[in-house]
Amino acid sequence: MAFVRRKGNVYYLVHNVRRRGKIEQIHLATLGERPRITDDVMRSVSREYPTLELDWAALRERINARVELFDIRSPYVQTLIQALRIMNLDLADLPPPLLSVGHEELSRELATQLRLLRSTLDTKLDQLERTRPRAIGPSRNFR
Repeated sequence: MAFVRRKGNVYYLVHNVRRRGKIEQIHLATLGERPRITDDVMRSVSREYPTLELDWAALRERINARVELFDIRSPYVQTLIQALRIMNLDLADLPPPLLSVGHEELSRELATQLRLLRSTLDTKLDQLERTRPRAIGPSRNFR
């Protein structure tokens, strides 16, 4: 049975096997500071360990149900807030005209990622506005 193990601030996908009467852990994949089982992780593990049968849906469900991701005081949420601050500063300093000269592919990828980010942010802000307790008086718009 595969499971996610945390060591320090990093999560790993591991599997226990019995060899010569002893249990050994096989490191299947590194999942990072926030455990995510992506399609790339699934392909990589399946390619490296073709005989190993994993219940990917159950693994993803266990990871997504982690309470820590919803605790505003968790190290993950604090790191996310810091990363958002840094990304805002980096984006503000980014000179788009320099990227488009001779780097059309990079410029297109940047535009695609920025559009995806805008869509994700709009979705999250809408969710936040719907779940906020209603205050007396005019409501604040996050946009």
